[in-house]
Amino acid sequence: MVNKTYNAVVERNVVWAGDFATEPYECGWAREAIFFVRSLQGGSTAQCRVQISADGMRWCDEGSVMGLPRKTDETTWCRVSHFGNWLRIAGTTGKDVVTVLVTLSMKS
Repeated sequence: MVNKTYNAVVERNVVWAGDFATEPYECGWAREAIFFVRSLQGGSTAQCRVQISADGMRWCDEGSVMGLPRKTDETTWCRVSHFGNWLRIAGTTGKDVVTVLVTLSMKS
């Protein structure tokens, strides 16, 4: 069996200030995934959490947590496996403001 890989940019030049959630991504075909969050401007000491969903509308925390990039051009990441059909990350920046590029890398 040949592994299939796919990268999806789920947020590009999006400003996170306060509560945020990425666009949901349907990836039930994938065995594993990695979220990459790159700061294009600003940074935050806050954390975000991975969320899963069966339908892309109702969300549950998966249990994985990652820190947001603390400064411009820094990248953070988080591995995920054993998820359902949809993935996203959500959190709050508090008073911080950060402009992000979020990529979801998946492998079957």
